[in-house]
Amino acid sequence: MKLLERRLTLYEEKYGVLSADFYAALTSGRLASYDAFDESRTDFSRWKGIYETWLRRKEAYARQLQERGLTESLRVQPAY
Repeated sequence: MKLLERRLTLYEEKYGVLSADFYAALTSGRLASYDAFDESRTDFSRWKGIYETWLRRKEAYARQLQERGLTESLRVQPAY
């Protein structure tokens, strides 16, 4: 998830909005005027895909914690 978050940050810095706000605007059609620009259309498509992947992984993580609990999910490395 951290790699995805770093990639999202690059788009957030480039366009000046948080990913959640971008996604809400994109899925509601408020960014349709940017479809005419190749760079933004490509960026927006990639940004949307990265954000949706991040959302799915975040939901899976939350489900895992709820089902297994923190202590069962925690990876502990043995000390040698």
